[in-house]
Amino acid sequence: MNHSELAAFLKSRRDRIRPADVGLPTGPRRRVPGLRREEVAQLAGLSADYYTELERGRGAQPSTQVLAALARALRLNGDARDHLFHLADRRVPPAAHGPAAHVQPALLGLLDRLTTTPAQVITDLHETLVQNPLAAALVGPAPAVRGPAASLVHRWFTDPGARAVYPAEDHPHHSRVFVADLQAVAARRGGDTTVTRLVAELRRRSEEFAALWATHDVALRRTDHKRIVHPALGVIEVDCHSLFSEDGCQRLLWFTAPPGTEGASQLELLSVIGTQDMEPAIMPGWRSPNSS
Repeated sequence: MNHSELAAFLKSRRDRIRPADVGLPTGPRRRVPGLRREEVAQLAGLSADYYTELERGRGAQPSTQVLAALARALRLNGDARDHLFHLADRRVPPAAHGPAAHVQPALLGLLDRLTTTPAQVITDLHETLVQNPLAAALVGPAPAVRGPAASLVHRWFTDPGARAVYPAEDHPHHSRVFVADLQAVAARRGGDTTVTRLVAELRRRSEEFAALWATHDVALRRTDHKRIVHPALGVIEVDCHSLFSEDGCQRLLWFTAPPGTEGASQLELLSVIGTQDMEPAIMPGWRSPNSS
């Protein structure tokens, strides 16, 4: 690992980003041309001390997940992102899939501008890549897991706790939608091993999935009306919209409610309470499954 080159590269990228580019206020007393170190750390979900050590050419080798988070925070394009991984002596992960995927710049740019509505970018296998604070407050932060469990589709059919985000009476609908969407993704990917292994495991572990897969229903999940169970605000009715990347591998999801509805009022309240500690209000057994 080339500590000094990695440090210099990080600083050079940080200097090139304006606060407005990532939804941060400019402020009258900025002493640096781009972002501050603590701002990069905040955007990447790291401690300021840890990021500072990296820019000083010190510290341990950053993990794949940390590098992916830094690439998103610094808005690196594909070549710059790969260079970051090379400097850290890490294998470059696939660009489109998995928790360390490189978020499509166009989707990330739109996400930066969605500051008043819950929004997140996911893969076509429903792995959360990045989300704004309101999305984390609405559906819970992305789970810190790797492998098949990073996919909400996998968790939906293998972990009962993942379903707590929706009322029980809505579960059959979401099961059908997940499977029909996965059918479309599997066809588009054309025998991709990640998808075939996921399907094989779910058919083996879930009778419900196997039965739905056998129907061969196919439909990409473009829009949906959802009722989301929030631990503090109760059931929130929202409309979920999807914008697909050009290659179809990633999706920008955002959640809205018609003006004047109870859902709209709840989303406004959500922007006030945010992700502050709500443990006393969390229902027994409630977990953060991170819906999509």
